Amino acid sequence: MTIVEMLDQARSRIERTTVFELRDAVARGAVVVDIRPQAQRAVEGTLPGALAIERNVLEWRLDPTSDARLAVAVDHEVEWIVICSEGYTSSLAAASLQDLGLTKATDLVGGYQALKSAGLLGVLTNAKHTVREAQAVSAH
Repeated sequence: MTIVEMLDQARSRIERTTVFELRDAVARGAVVVDIRPQAQRAVEGTLPGALAIERNVLEWRLDPTSDARLAVAVDHEVEWIVICSEGYTSSLAAASLQDLGLTKATDLVGGYQALKSAGLLGVLTNAKHTVREAQAVSAH
């Protein structure tokens, strides 16, 4: 199997989200995960409101049965939207999450670059998980 075939196979299993669908997905509670490496985020820019989880630990952080899971990884019904720079690595990552039973995992067509080109980098600022975390921090 080639990487192109692997990518095609991964994408055949996931319902990818477009930049124009992202706002609605976030409004219904989807959690956006930026898997770009820190060095790449430093060069390209951050994605405010997204959880920054590098690709090499993604499954450990999002699997609700993992001892290394994040608090937001409460069950297999969380809708995860994975974002990379251009939407290639994120497709493979979303398929891997689905292999773990996270059946609502998907990715963003075009990745960070598509969001930036569409002028939608601020679309996540009112995400439910972002607001909830801000409230928890301000309560202390």
